[in-house]
Formats: sequence, C-alpha cells, structure tokens
Amino acid sequence: MESRQYYRSLTRNMILTVILVSFAPLILTTLIIGYRFETSYREKVLAHLVELVEKHQQNIDTFLNDKLSYVRVLASSFSLDQLKDEAFLRHKLAVLQGAYDGVFVDLGLVNDQGVQIAYAGPLKLDHVDYSGSDWFKKAIEKPYTISDVFLGIRRQPHFIVTARHKWAGHEFILRATIEFEAFNSLVESIRIGVTGSAFIVNSEGKFQTRPQSASVLDGEVPASLLAHGRQDGSSPYGAVGQALRAVFDFSQGDLRRKDVSVGRFRHGGRDVIYVMTHLKGGEWILAYQQDETDAFSDLYQTRKLAILIGFLGGLAIVFMAFALSKRMVRYIEKADREKEMMNEQVIEAGKLASVGELAAGIAHEINNPVAIMVEEAGWIGDLLEEEEFRESRNLEEFKTALQQIRTQGERCKEITHKLLSFARRTDPRTRPMQLNDLIEEVVGISEQPSRYANVKIVKNLDPRLPEVCASPSEIQQVILNLINNAIDAIGPGGGTVQITSRQEGDKVVLDVSDTGCGIPKSVLPRIFDPFFTTKPVGKGTGLGLSICYGIVHKMGGEITVNSAVDLGTTFHVYLPLFCKGEEARS
Repeated sequence: MESRQYYRSLTRNMILTVILVSFAPLILTTLIIGYRFETSYREKVLAHLVELVEKHQQNIDTFLNDKLSYVRVLASSFSLDQLKDEAFLRHKLAVLQGAYDGVFVDLGLVNDQGVQIAYAGPLKLDHVDYSGSDWFKKAIEKPYTISDVFLGIRRQPHFIVTARHKWAGHEFILRATIEFEAFNSLVESIRIGVTGSAFIVNSEGKFQTRPQSASVLDGEVPASLLAHGRQDGSSPYGAVGQALRAVFDFSQGDLRRKDVSVGRFRHGGRDVIYVMTHLKGGEWILAYQQDETDAFSDLYQTRKLAILIGFLGGLAIVFMAFALSKRMVRYIEKADREKEMMNEQVIEAGKLASVGELAAGIAHEINNPVAIMVEEAGWIGDLLEEEEFRESRNLEEFKTALQQIRTQGERCKEITHKLLSFARRTDPRTRPMQLNDLIEEVVGISEQPSRYANVKIVKNLDPRLPEVCASPSEIQQVILNLINNAIDAIGPGGGTVQITSRQEGDKVVLDVSDTGCGIPKSVLPRIFDPFFTTKPVGKGTGLGLSICYGIVHKMGGEITVNSAVDLGTTFHVYLPLFCKGEEARS
C-alpha cells in the first residue's frame, strides 16, 4: 500500500514538474513576443492612419486654397467696373465652372455695407443684404476668408470664399460660393475598414461635412476631438471645446506628431480611436475615427489564433506529461521490482553458496569414515579366508554382506567425490578438456533427483569426441542447469531426457532434449533474458539460462534452442575445439 502511494506521489510530482518546466518558458515567450508584436502592430496601424490623415489634410487645404487663390486673383486683376458687370461675372463663372467641374456655384460683388451689387449664378440674389451674415462680418475684417459651412438663403449646405479689395476709396468684397458635395467627397473618401470615417468640425464643434459614423453622438462631435491644447494647457476652441471634452473619457492621453493628435475615447461600450489635425489655419479640425476592434481586427484575429494554438499546445503538453510520467514511473517501478528481486536472488545465492560449502564440508567429513568402512570391510574379508572361518555355516552370507558393504562404500565415495568436485570454487580459465567426462559426472549427480521425478536420462555420447576448449567447472554448471530445466519441464508425469554429444566441423555440439511441455513461440525470444522465467513464483529465479548463455558466449561458443508446445525442447550448445592460443599455433 505504501509503495503504491509512493508511485502515485512520484507520478503526480513528475507530471507537475513536466507541466511547469514546459509551460513556464512557453508562457513567458508568448507574453513577451505577443506584447512586442501587439505594440509594434498598433504603432504601425496608427502611423498609417496618421499618414492617411496628413495626406488628406494636404489635399483638402490645397482644394480650399486653390479656390481662394482664384478669387483673390480675380479681385486684384480686374477693375471695379468690370466686376460690377454681371455679364463679365457670368463669363468668369463659366470659366471657373469649366475648369473645376462645377465646384464654383456663383460669384458676387458685395459693398462695404453688405449689399450685393453684382451677381452671377443660378439664383436671383441681386441686392441681397449680407450685413448680418457671419461670413460677411469676418470678410470685411480680413483680406480673404473661407467661411464655415452653412445653409443660408438657398437652404443648401455651402461655404463662401471671399477676397477684400479697395476701389475708389471704398472696400468691396468679391465672393464665390463653393459647392458642398465636391468638398464633402474629399472627406468621405477617407474610409478604412467597416467603421473608419472622417469629418470636419469648426471651432464651435459644428460639422462642416456630413458625418458617416455612428460613433458621433446624435450629430454632436466627440469632445475629445477638440482636445488640442496649447502650451498653457487650455483649449483653443474656448468653453464649448472644454465642455464637450468633459463628456468623454480621454484617459489614454494624446500622441502628438507635429500638428496631428492620436488618441481614443469610449462611446456606447466601444473603444474608438481617432486621428485629428488642423485645417484652414487652425479654424477647422479634420478628424478620422474608427472602432478599435475594426482598426485592429487582424491583430485580434491573430491573438485568437495564438490563444487557440496555445490552448491546443497546452493540452498536448498536459497529455504528454501524463503519458511520459506514467511511463517513466512504470519503468522505475519495474526497475525497483527487478532490483528487489535481484536482492532476493543475491540473498538466495548466498544461502545456496553457504549450503554448498556446508555440503562440501559434510561430504568431506563423510568421505573419511566411509573410506575406513571400506578398508575394514576388506580386512574382515581377509579374515574370513582364514581356516577357522572357512567351516562356518554362514560364510557365504558373511561374504555377500561384506561385498555389499564394499560396493555401497565405493558408491558413497564416488558420490562424495563428485559433490566435492562440483562444490569447488569455479575456475574461469579455459583449457582443453573431454566433454564426455563432464557429462558422466553431472549425470551421476542428477540420477537420484531424476528417479524421484520419474525421468529417465539417456546418454548418446560419441566415444571419438575430441577435446574442447572450455572451463570445466563452468561447463559443468551449464550441463547441470540444462538437465535440471529438462527435468522440471517434464513434470510429475515422467518422461525422457536425452543427452547427445557429437562433432560438427570445428565445434563440438552438446544436445539436451526433453519430452516436456515445450516453450511457446511468444516466449522463445526472451528465455535467455535475466530474471525471465515461466515457472511459478518461488520456483525459479530466471537466471539459469541467462548464466548458461553468458558462459557459452564467453568461451566463444553458441547456445540455441528448438521447441514445440506439447512435443518437447532441445538445447544445442556449440563449443570450440581449440583454445585461442592453440588455434593460433595451429
């Protein structure tokens, strides 16, 4: 239970570590790159809008100054009598209309009392009194003016350009009406995206063009557009500008570039960016506005795509963290189990080594009294040959008993000799040896266990078998392991183990065959792996065949296996005929 809790805790800690290590640089890099990209993108968009507004500012100012210049030239180039002549004015108006595609609507000459004394145009405006008009009040004070857009007598939006000139000691004003639609189209052409539009307002916040955007409140201009401040911080447009500006949130401040201001205000739950600049010497403002979501739509789409990619990447990281962590913990758990198993097997091997040493000691101790018993039995046999014992009725029985004692004593000596030989410390040095002799020794040791298992060991040894180059003690261990595995594979039902020795080319082959249950094909590739066993828990260590494989390959040999389920298994051990030094000499 504690081990399961440990592995669960290890899995959780690894998952958290992988997620933290993966997400920390990802989030940090994304935030830095995203911030830099967004900042750069916003600056480029605003710079583009500023350039667009500046370009149209020049176009509009050029349009106004061009019209004003022609009126000024007309006023300074002709006499008062010529200008009073309506036929002359009509001719000049026709020239202007032809040159400017009907932008000039009419021409008129107004005296210093505000009365129009000459007129050329589509309306009947002779002797109209303009003395109360705003445009006249400004025109009489300045050499030339461009009025605000107004309806006037004609009830159509228009504006007037004027040039004041003095003839015969009196001030006269030459005026021209400019068609509104041509002027308005210059501003309407400033459109970007869905919500981007431009308009012009005067110093009182009144529109000079037709507004296109719903961001303009019910025909009123956003006050923040009038927020051009002088150096003393006051508004150049008086109390109207200050009052309108107070209605809007202008917390983002102004980005000033020459005479262009950039900022944003909030209206109707939307953030609106604006760009504004002066027109007509500061009397008008050209303002461009656009919803922020529209102006930065590509940025927001990129941000959404980045968030989606980041989300999917995060899911992938979490999934991989779970998968890799669990896989690694399984490997660790498996390694811990193998380590624990190895420790148990080391302890078991230590026990077996102790038992082997104990058995060797016991065999040595038994060997001495058995030798004495055999020797004494021989002495008693010699006594029975004397004359006084020859007449005994039980002489034959005595001889039979003594012969049995000698036979069993010799057998005990042979068993203890083989046990001592097997229990000696392993000598890894290879040397020429006779394989059949080792097979005989190991079979002698295994005969008793095989009888108990109802297994018959059959030997088919080639008497002409040449010597092989091997370590006797290690080959003895290989043969014993293979015989024991064969006996275990046969099981309690009994069967046969056949041991064959033969020569193939420059190798001697040892075959150990059994009539046991066989090995499944799925298991065959792993039978030489350390700690792999098909025996029940506690019945095998999984090291026997691995040790055999290592010993045989170390000696330059090879070990293979053929097996079929329910038919049996055969192990083939190939050993070289010559040791390396002898092979070189030959």
